[in-house]
Amino acid sequence: MAFYVEKDEGIRELDLPLEELFEKVAGEALKYTGCPYECEADLTLTDDEGIREINRTQRNIDAPTDVLSFPFMEFDHPGDFSRAEEDYPDCFDPETGELMLGDIMISTDRVTAQAEEYGHSVKREYAFLIAHSMLHLQGFDHIEPEDAVIMEQAQKEILDRVGIRR
Repeated sequence: MAFYVEKDEGIRELDLPLEELFEKVAGEALKYTGCPYECEADLTLTDDEGIREINRTQRNIDAPTDVLSFPFMEFDHPGDFSRAEEDYPDCFDPETGELMLGDIMISTDRVTAQAEEYGHSVKREYAFLIAHSMLHLQGFDHIEPEDAVIMEQAQKEILDRVGIRR
């Protein structure tokens, strides 16, 4: 599996093993769904202004947010990869054969602020946002209340599996 972390210049630094945590949580999110492929995902760490700009241009929401997910595939059912090769052959890296799931953007400003607001560690907040966004890259959503319950349970289980709790 290939998980890449890029940091925008001048962002709030998080005193964490960023790449290691990304790999650990993202890998567990893939195990959670039983993804049958070696996968690739890219994470960009930015600040509130950087994520606000992307949120404005991509979603017409002129405000910062904690995390944005840009999946490369659509799913009929969350975590159902049964048609990936047939429906999304261009999502497989021709050099590595890995399934390219998509891109994630996290605001380190929001990570720090929300950790304080929710009364848990920066590590827990960062890991939560990775689990949340990896589920989005696998077709999960939380728009409908019943879907939100499913996604919340999945996030909790993924974090429990990697030993990161509130």
